[in-house]
Amino acid sequence: MDKMDLYKEFKHLYQPSAKEVAMVNVPPLNFLMVDGMGDPNHSRAYMDAMETLYSVSYTLKFMIKKGSEAIDYRVMPLEGLWWADDMTKFMENRDAWKWTMMIMQPDFITVEMVDVAIGEVRKKKNPPAIGKIRFENYHEGWSAQIMHIGPFSEEGPTIEKVHQFIADRGRLTGKHHEIYLSDLRRVDPARWKTVIRQPMELNPV
Repeated sequence: MDKMDLYKEFKHLYQPSAKEVAMVNVPPLNFLMVDGMGDPNHSRAYMDAMETLYSVSYTLKFMIKKGSEAIDYRVMPLEGLWWADDMTKFMENRDAWKWTMMIMQPDFITVEMVDVAIGEVRKKKNPPAIGKIRFENYHEGWSAQIMHIGPFSEEGPTIEKVHQFIADRGRLTGKHHEIYLSDLRRVDPARWKTVIRQPMELNPV
């Protein structure tokens, strides 16, 4: 059986330094995605989105492992794109947050495979967000990123550091992007690892 480790293949995207901001060119990648709105700490839609994403991702993994492809791989971490219609009040009203939760998939995964996996999950569990999941290519391109160590409530200075890095070289574009590398149920919040990423556009030379 062939084995692949997407964490190693994309180490520069999923294991950045926690000491300094770095610029990366993120290639087009395929994701399972679910859109929603609301404070993730209280939103049922957020919990439903995570349940559906993990259910379909693991169903795909075991389909591929047991099928003719016979490839084994680790399911990638949960990621989130975050924004609001009025970004000037983003931190004031968490209920108005909009988000896309997503999990990256290997490049050999096809629409047909995803449709089969969704059908299996619908038949076995039928989670509330199963009708909202989609399979989509997402291309961020040039971005600035850093690893944040600690609870989400202390991300502010880390995010400001990323934004200042971008302001010195160009301007912010796209949506605030976070990648959640820690199992929040088992790891002390002080040790949570979160990749903070922000797409950017460089100033003309």
